[in-house]
Amino acid sequence: MDWRGKPAAVVEPPLRPRWSVMIPAYNVADDLRRSLSSVLEHGWSVDVMQIQVVDDASTTDDAARIAEELGQGRVEFFRQPVNVGHARNFNTCVERARGHFVHILHSDDWVKRGFYDEMDTLFRAFPGAGAAFCRHAIVSSGGNIQRVSAVEKTAPGIIERWFERIGAELPLQPPSMVVHRAVYEDLGSFDTRMASCAEDWEMWARIAAFYPVAFTPQILAYYQDTEGSITKRSISSGQNMKDVRRAINILGGYVDTSVGRSVLARAPENWAKWGIYWSYTLICRGEFKSALVQLWQSLLCSQSRRTLAAVLNMALFFLKRRLRVLVRS
Repeated sequence: MDWRGKPAAVVEPPLRPRWSVMIPAYNVADDLRRSLSSVLEHGWSVDVMQIQVVDDASTTDDAARIAEELGQGRVEFFRQPVNVGHARNFNTCVERARGHFVHILHSDDWVKRGFYDEMDTLFRAFPGAGAAFCRHAIVSSGGNIQRVSAVEKTAPGIIERWFERIGAELPLQPPSMVVHRAVYEDLGSFDTRMASCAEDWEMWARIAAFYPVAFTPQILAYYQDTEGSITKRSISSGQNMKDVRRAINILGGYVDTSVGRSVLARAPENWAKWGIYWSYTLICRGEFKSALVQLWQSLLCSQSRRTLAAVLNMALFFLKRRLRVLVRS
């Protein structure tokens, strides 16, 4: 289903909370504890903030038990009757959210205390914003900060020409982003045609194409770089790059201005760099077949001079490392 399959109409509750924090989960008990605790730590009451875990029919842990144990009745729980996949589970989160502002917090990510206060301040200061986000840190599974996202704006406010940046690459991660529910109702939710990744990039870029987006330079969200994530698992088959190419085509279907087309023209080369990076990583691990898949998919994404030069250099690196392995064996 594409993004035009908008969430079903929801009966207006007698008192809509300001916030909905929706936590999609699948077989991640330990991570869910940390994610849920980071939200509960804010101490916001049920009339202000809805908190719900949306479990995608987990098989190896009891997400309901964790939600009850930590929430003590404060945390709602919903379990899919069958596994629907990550993007459809995100859309269930959107459909079940009752608040004016929706934060989809993946169960392996978390936020710093003060995140919701800062986001609330942003939306009150800039009521025309369709979404708002903060800087984020990427953290290893061992807890070490690997890198921190860029400062898009030195002071809190609306980012000018934001689509020109996010339409060409992905500079943010999901835990940092909050969306006004009216935006989801207008534009629809996540596009399920991407099997492994890029559904978030397409969503954030779609919002930027139609709505102002606010930003705060504070680092208040943490994205865990998980080895077993859906995106990481898709790399060996090249599905990650196939999804990126599909997302670029989808964006091109509704961005029809000359500026928009110019922005999207830069996207293939930027995403090809990502594929080449993964090719390098795979070569260093000795996963040569998967490395070649990423190189080929990178070429399918972009045939610019820079991409061709980078692929050639990576192919030479591949041959040297492969030869070294063969000599040793």
